[in-house]
Amino acid sequence: MQVVLLERVEKLGAIGDVVAVKPGFARNFLLPQGKALRATAANMERFEREREVLVKLNEERAAKARDTGSHLDGASFVLIRQASESGQLYGSVSTRDIADAATSDALNVTRGMVDLKAPIKTLGLHDVRVMLHPEVSVTITINVARTADEAERQAKGEDVIASAAEEDRALADAQAAVLMESGVEGQDDDRDDEPSEDAEGAEDEDKA
Repeated sequence: MQVVLLERVEKLGAIGDVVAVKPGFARNFLLPQGKALRATAANMERFEREREVLVKLNEERAAKARDTGSHLDGASFVLIRQASESGQLYGSVSTRDIADAATSDALNVTRGMVDLKAPIKTLGLHDVRVMLHPEVSVTITINVARTADEAERQAKGEDVIASAAEEDRALADAQAAVLMESGVEGQDDDRDDEPSEDAEGAEDEDKA
């Protein structure tokens, strides 16, 4: 299906471009959301009449998005989740979770604005792009942690999973060392209890 774009659509084209798209994509997304019109002769004439107004309106919306969303660029949001020792979440972080975290009185972030290829399923820092406008995007950081303390450590650059594994190894090594030392001391005590050869010889002489 041929459509004319009424605004920039990523990986498709800019305002005024006539592009070929799958009918389902046009009917379910582009047309109902007012992002495009069917590229009929009548619609093309209409677009050309309204092009100047559409371009100006698009520029105004882009400017407003830059202004209202500037506070989001580089911002970080903490999401506390349960996870295994390996860092795998018991569940996932979705576009809705991210949108809710980033929403403020100044700006309502919707799920559709969150550019997330797949749900987040691991602890750590995750960069996520938020589309404020077809021509304006910002990048935020989602800090997924099990506790507020972990989130703070991750924000400082620490790999909490690697740190936990290292602490476990150090504890295991310390426990092994204690067990080994206890074993050596036990052997020494056993040797102290055994009679010496001199003592055994003296005992035999007494019997004679």
